[in-house]
Amino acid sequence: MSAELKKSASELLDDLRSQGLMLSAAESCTGGLISACLTDIPGSSDVLERGFVTYSNAAKTEMLGVPPDIIETYGAVSEEVAIAMASGALAHSKAGISVAVTGIAGPGGGSDDKPVGLVHIAGQRRGGRVTHIRCEFGDIGRSEVRERTVAEALRLVRSLI
Repeated sequence: MSAELKKSASELLDDLRSQGLMLSAAESCTGGLISACLTDIPGSSDVLERGFVTYSNAAKTEMLGVPPDIIETYGAVSEEVAIAMASGALAHSKAGISVAVTGIAGPGGGSDDKPVGLVHIAGQRRGGRVTHIRCEFGDIGRSEVRERTVAEALRLVRSLI
């Protein structure tokens, strides 16, 4: 983890702590890196409530309650699925805020409509509306797409606090 990412994670944990908020993360393309980034900071257990690694469509449905018809209609990498994941992370946890990511890290798996480097990130405070951002990182390498996704996810959560 880069020093910049570690600093961002530490600042986010402090912000969450100061607001008395716990976070739940629902991750697909990052495979748990958001949670790993946060838990790399000592004392994160008082802020990170839980993480869901929902790499498969079945996991998104079973663990987060994402309706299968949303996945069928829009695809796993979509704004609609990211929003459903963020809402599901709150519904299936005691956290007050959630973040969810789904995307195509590459090197394969992209298409004209959904190229490698496309990531959807959604966040929500309990009782609030869902915020969504679409990131198009490009075909910059799997590790770089995943690391940039983590950075953007942390920024999104901070903006919701």
